[in-house]
Amino acid sequence: MPADEKGMVGRKCPRRDCRKYFKLKPGTGLKGDVPCHCPYCGFVGASDDFWTPEQKKYLKAVAMNYASEQLHRTLKSMEFETKSQGPLGITISMKVTGGPQRFHQPYYREKELETDVVCDHCTLVYAIYGAFAFCPDCGSHNSFTILGKNLEIAEKLLALAGTQQRDVAEHLVGDALENVVSAFDGFGREICRVAAPRATKPADAEDVRFQNLVGARTRVQKLFGFDLITCVSGQDWEFACRCFQKRHVLAHKMGVVDDAYVQATNDSTAIVGRKVQIRAEEVKRLVDVVLQLGGKLMAQLLPPTSGGDGGSA
Repeated sequence: MPADEKGMVGRKCPRRDCRKYFKLKPGTGLKGDVPCHCPYCGFVGASDDFWTPEQKKYLKAVAMNYASEQLHRTLKSMEFETKSQGPLGITISMKVTGGPQRFHQPYYREKELETDVVCDHCTLVYAIYGAFAFCPDCGSHNSFTILGKNLEIAEKLLALAGTQQRDVAEHLVGDALENVVSAFDGFGREICRVAAPRATKPADAEDVRFQNLVGARTRVQKLFGFDLITCVSGQDWEFACRCFQKRHVLAHKMGVVDDAYVQATNDSTAIVGRKVQIRAEEVKRLVDVVLQLGGKLMAQLLPPTSGGDGGSA
């Protein structure tokens, strides 16, 4: 199949209620004839089941033109002519005129997608719509990889803050904190969505929010029987909860401390009516704590042996 400028070819999930398009790069990932996983729904099937309709039309035209050429070449090789013999002077010959029949070969081009991913487990290069997905080769979920990439952006904002004047630096540090919380919120939601079939109430599992760690802990424990606080030390848990509350004040209170923040965090340095203090060192530490939380949450809810919610293998 013709590949795009990045060497990728398209695939489409054959599952009736999915039918979503993605791309992968041949030569990367697992070797040999391995089944294909839909990155969106997790359906597992033979690689040949994932051809797109456009590819099938293209391949059919290529095959028909190839067959026509081979038939024409075979017939040409059978041409003959016998000289006239006998009293009647009969000459027998077979000659092929014209060329092979040409079938219309449709123009084919792969679609543009939103996110390029390299699988941490099997190194397959693939592209998807959205951000989260199962690896088409090994079936592992990429949510932790995406979490790490988003946290790297927060770290870059902190590095940039160190080169700026105070007011700009404070703004960048605040942005970095919001990025960390948003990254973990998106990660946690996706993990719960994929793991929903194993929850006590699957519908509720698809609506767990992680912007408030205390609330998320309660819901995860109720739905999956797993306590988030066991992922990190007690000090790190309290620290992370306080940072997440700072982000709430920053996003909803213009950064001004209120009674609710003091009651929720017991932050002895906070003064009601003044701006909450957010230091770059805090955000750096929070990145490490969030990585610990994310890694253990994923290991608990999506163990390596798990596949998608629609797998057939």
